[in-house]
Amino acid sequence: MKAPLSWLREYIDIEMSVEELAERLTLAGLEVDTIEYIGADWDREKIVVGQILRVEPHPNADRLSLVTVDYGADEPLTVITGAPNVKQYEGKPLPGPLKVAFAMVGAELIDGYADDGRKFKLKPAKIRGVRSEGMVCSEKELGLSDDHTGIMYLPADAPVGMPLADYLGDVVLHFDIKGGFAYLYSIVGIAREVAALIERTARLDVLTILDREPVEIRPDTPWLDLEIADPDLCGRYSAAMIRGVKVGPSPAWMQHRLRRAGMRPINNIVDITNYVMLELGQPLHAFDYARLRPRPGGDRPAIIVRRARPGERMTTLDGVDRELDPEMLLITDGQGPVAIAGVMGGLESEVTEETTDVLLESANFDYINNRRTAKMLNISSEAATRFGKRVDPELTVKALARACQLMEELAGGKAERLYADLYPGRKEPTVIDLRLSDVPRILGADVPPTEVERILHALEFQTEPAGEDVLRVTVPSYRLDVTQPVDLIEEVGRIWGYDRLPSTLIRDELPPQRDNVPLQLEEAVRDILVGAGLQEVITYPLLNPELEGKLYPNRPLDPSAYIGLANPMSSERTHLRRTLAANLLVTVRSHLRYVDRVAIFEIGRVYLKREGEDLPDEDPRLGIAMTGPRGLGGWLDRSAEPLDFFDLKGVVETLLARLNIEAVAYRPVQHPTYQPGRVAEIVLTLEGSDEEIQLGTLGEIHPQVREAFDLPNQRICLAELRLRPLIERYGQIRILRPIPPYPAVKEDLAIVVDEDIPAEKVERVIREAGGQLLRDVSLFDVYRGAPVPPGKRSLAYALTYQAPDRTLTDEEVATVRERIIRRLERELGAQLRSQ
Repeated sequence: MKAPLSWLREYIDIEMSVEELAERLTLAGLEVDTIEYIGADWDREKIVVGQILRVEPHPNADRLSLVTVDYGADEPLTVITGAPNVKQYEGKPLPGPLKVAFAMVGAELIDGYADDGRKFKLKPAKIRGVRSEGMVCSEKELGLSDDHTGIMYLPADAPVGMPLADYLGDVVLHFDIKGGFAYLYSIVGIAREVAALIERTARLDVLTILDREPVEIRPDTPWLDLEIADPDLCGRYSAAMIRGVKVGPSPAWMQHRLRRAGMRPINNIVDITNYVMLELGQPLHAFDYARLRPRPGGDRPAIIVRRARPGERMTTLDGVDRELDPEMLLITDGQGPVAIAGVMGGLESEVTEETTDVLLESANFDYINNRRTAKMLNISSEAATRFGKRVDPELTVKALARACQLMEELAGGKAERLYADLYPGRKEPTVIDLRLSDVPRILGADVPPTEVERILHALEFQTEPAGEDVLRVTVPSYRLDVTQPVDLIEEVGRIWGYDRLPSTLIRDELPPQRDNVPLQLEEAVRDILVGAGLQEVITYPLLNPELEGKLYPNRPLDPSAYIGLANPMSSERTHLRRTLAANLLVTVRSHLRYVDRVAIFEIGRVYLKREGEDLPDEDPRLGIAMTGPRGLGGWLDRSAEPLDFFDLKGVVETLLARLNIEAVAYRPVQHPTYQPGRVAEIVLTLEGSDEEIQLGTLGEIHPQVREAFDLPNQRICLAELRLRPLIERYGQIRILRPIPPYPAVKEDLAIVVDEDIPAEKVERVIREAGGQLLRDVSLFDVYRGAPVPPGKRSLAYALTYQAPDRTLTDEEVATVRERIIRRLERELGAQLRSQ
């Protein structure tokens, strides 16, 4: 929001410096981002107000004109210009005083023909035999805008010879307004804030025009058939009729103000609507009344406020043909759309030079719907910005009165003394009981009750006593952000001065700290996986359930299992995720566009419904995804093998081992997301118990899943682990044994077992039978084929025997070996492989 200081001063007397004012406003929560000084670099001696006395054709150039300018000196000067808006006066009587910005020789101006803002010093010039002693300036040459189509004219009452910096110079405050404060997106709103801060009364006559010049306001008028078909999206719609307008340029003072506030002048009708929006904060829209159509069989133009219909389209003022969503709110006449409510008008009903009668719209739309519509259409407009932050519904007719006043004054129109107005969203004023003792308690400062009441009155809140220590406060209609006592206390605090709140040093001793085990585990997991060559990613916890449905081919999606958002940001972010896998695969797809090898992980929460509970179970998970070549290759070998199930299993094994998580088993399982035979579930076995805890799954994803996620035809490895069981065991003291000083005995053991017996089960039996003398067991070979019978396989293990207090003898090792073999034969039906 840009606020010219000269405009603000029309409503409030400001005597302090602009820098002090900016600081006061910023401390009160209305942040001044930058201060722009207009005219500060204009030479006061050489750039002045001038008056054109006559315009003559150049004797030697058809496109140039000779302009005689009075600039306050004894003698006028002649300058040469090619501006088309000057040439029209050649050899003719001037229509009135033509005041201009005149630059004398030696003045520094911006080059109007350059795009980089370079400056030049004006020198006397001889053009086609005629000497030019200065320049009549365009807005671009003065740095006011990029307009270089003609010279800039000043109001007829501009004093000749006055330094332009005194007449046209100004200061513009650039505000960075946070939150939903639509009332601050107006000059009047900022003037109200300044008045409260400096304890002055603002002059707000522009809001009380109807008190001085009342009009009749009613739902039905002889010139408009008005209907609000969707009152949930349009709380109020008001309209005024102005007849006999003459469309043309706005006066110079209005154009200057609009440009300083960041808007481009168009014509007097459109400029007035923009001017009133900037002044009061209420967006307006002007329709060419002759282009509005009645309903079939109707006797007058109609305005219907309704939702768009499926397949409906319209062309907006920017010339774009837009497809409309059924949730968008439209302004339609009796035949079809004429505007997208609160966002942009339609091309068919725009005001043109031929317009004589104007229907002026002033409405109040649902801010959430308006914001969503603007985002869907990718339209950013001043009106949409204000409607997206909640506009005061009481402003509609006040803004109409101000706009009608200006159109009668500047466009020669005559406003009907009857307004159309439908107000289905009328609400009672907000009333809040404020306990005065809560103010110092919450602010931490002793603000006297009289000061509290004074500040509230300065902010236009009405107050009355409502018992001992209680103030009943009626909130003004434009303060839609104030709904509870703490909001009132905040208002008191910011006007009283946040800088006046006492500072209290915090205590320098730290309380005893507890270990945050979940956080410590997550950090440990990150360190281990990054050390293993993986990169961490963070994805949205919000998604569309259909995305997760791709993980389960041939299985119907159950939307009821998901937790949905009441007000989703987009159709792609409607529900909370139930797994990390879907987003990881989307991330893999994105990465594979740029790199061949992807190895990523994510630590995040999934959200699972709990029966009988309002809040979900936020289950912490770890997801890992890997694909691409195992190595980067070298000059000797460019054909690196692709990553597979066992690479991923190795990463998981390394992670669990580094976390000191033992007794982990990997078992075959059937899972729709993974390729059969290339998937395992990870279970944690409990010592001294048959109970097991399921940690997660790992494997290579199924080709159907790969195709559903539009992934290339290569192995994609995926794992997802629950972190909660690991958190419960993380940090437990691990018993370490001293390294034995005596030599170990190593030997290999090959046995033949049935195909359906897991190697993990064989290893567990070997460890249990080996006892304390068996220090390590490692599977190093799996063999199928002759002479091993069909339906069986050979598993070869490397066994390490070692005692902590002696060197083992061959007899001791043989005894342990025999015990292992007998146990394998008895429990698993295993046979010692002879060849």
